[in-house]
Formats: sequence, structure tokens, C-alpha cells
Amino acid sequence: MALLFPVLASLAALLAIRLPALFLPLAPWTGWLLALVMFGMGATLEPADFRRVLLRPAPVLAGLALHYGIMPLAAWAIAHALRMPPQLAAGMILTGSVASGTASTVMVFVAGADVALSVTIGALSTLAGIVMTPLLAWLYIDTGVAVDVLGLLRSILIIVALPVGLGLVANRVLPESWRRPLPVLSMLCVVLIIAVVVAASRAKLATLGPAIVLGVMLHNATGLLGGYWGGRWLGFDRATCRTLAFEVGMQNSGLAATLARTYFGPVAALPGAVFSIWHNLSGSVLAAAWARSSLHRESLSVEQQRSNSPIA
Repeated sequence: MALLFPVLASLAALLAIRLPALFLPLAPWTGWLLALVMFGMGATLEPADFRRVLLRPAPVLAGLALHYGIMPLAAWAIAHALRMPPQLAAGMILTGSVASGTASTVMVFVAGADVALSVTIGALSTLAGIVMTPLLAWLYIDTGVAVDVLGLLRSILIIVALPVGLGLVANRVLPESWRRPLPVLSMLCVVLIIAVVVAASRAKLATLGPAIVLGVMLHNATGLLGGYWGGRWLGFDRATCRTLAFEVGMQNSGLAATLARTYFGPVAALPGAVFSIWHNLSGSVLAAAWARSSLHRESLSVEQQRSNSPIA
């Protein structure tokens, strides 16, 4: 699914540029689409995901600290280095201030890293984001751009906290056959959100497109590198560091695009939309590379054991 998402998102974005009228009527419904995404995420969570914090607090806390420490600061620095206009810079910073991306666990699984740790960090970063996202937006966005902190908080409570809570309940009461289609439905909802954002901002893409793409690529790379090497600096094993790379470098960019469009305008939503496409592409490539390197090391280890065996 993670490999299919960037393809669908790219196709939706191209279609939105050619036929914007097809998606613009969905603009008032983007909040509901995102709420459905968060409901689907909540329906995948188990109480054990939160109990793991007590068993392994260090990597979980490190993941949260690196995520909310690196990404908003990197977004602010990149936006200023590229001299982005205030509205676009606000969208970049908001993209850096949201929780980790819902697709990160898939990348962690493909890479052969720590899936349980990924799920725990993702769940807690979503809960922490209820407070951290409006706080970081207020802290980093230039004073020339009005930041409605209470409005952001209210929207996050309605769009994130409530649907995730309902999803947790659904996970306990709904049969698995009802919950199984939710990840695919969530992916399609994010694809529609991206299409709406692109359709509403297509006129600006010609002039701002290169800056947005470059900024998003630098932002994502900073998160992936910062998560991995931050984990190495803290002394964690390779699997944990790979998990931290994805949890820091991948953002809930659908949430960022929806909030940015609501509070800062259509142009501000573009970084979140582009990030949604790019971080799945870069994450898929990195996860596949790490998976191949792990298989190579395992084959070398098996060969070494055979060569050292007395029977050999």
C-alpha cells in the first residue's frame, strides 16, 4: 500500500491540475476526510501500544523529542533559507509541527526495523500533537502571519483527538472484517485531500513549485538523517535507529495540508500536499535499501557460520 500511495497521489495531483473543477466541490469536506483518516488510525491501535512506553521508555521518548525538536526547526530554517513568502513558510512550518506520518509503520516493517516501537511512537506523537502542533506553529511562524492557536487546537481536537478516540473504541467492538478496509479507505481520503489542495492552488504551482519541491525534499532528508543519527548518538541499536529515522522524517502531512488550508490559505497547504507524495517515495526507497542490506548481512552471517562449522 505504501508503494501504491505515491502513484495514486501523483496521478490525483496531475488530474487536479488538468480538471480542477472535479475536486474543488470537495473542499468543504476535507476536514471530514481527514477525520476519517484519523478514525482509521485509531482503529489500528491496541492498549499494548501504549503499555510499551512503560517497558521501553527511552527510545519512545527519544523519538518524540527528535520528532518535535528537529522537524519544526528544520522547516523554519529551510523556509527562511529559500526565502519563501510568508504564507508558504507558514505551511512548511505547520508540516514540520504535526505528528509522525501514518505510513511510517509500513516503511519500518519493510525495512525490517522495530514495528512495535514505530506504532507506539506514532500513537503518542499523535496525542502529543494535540498540544505541540498549535504551540510550535505559534512559536515558529513569523509574527507577521496571524496564528489562531485556539482555532488550531479546536480543529485538532475535532479532527484528530475525537476520531482517534472513536477508532480506539471501534477496535474493541467492531469485528476485524469491518476494520480491515480502513487503511485503504484512509489512503484514498488522503489522495482526495491532496487533489483538492492542488486544484485550489494550481495557479501558484508554476511559480512556487520548484521552491516547494526543493524545500520538502530538504525537510524530509533532514528528518530521516536526524532521526537515524540522533538515535546512533543516543546509543540505540541499528533497528531502533532505522525506526526513529522514519518516525522523525515522515509527517502526518494530510493533517498539515488540511489545517494550513483552513488557517493560512490554499498556498500554505501545498507543502503538506507535496510532502505527502515525496515522503512515501523516499521512505519506500530507503526501506527497500535497508531491507536488502539486512538480507545481505544475514546471508554473510550464515556463510560465516558454515565456514566455521567443524563439519564444513
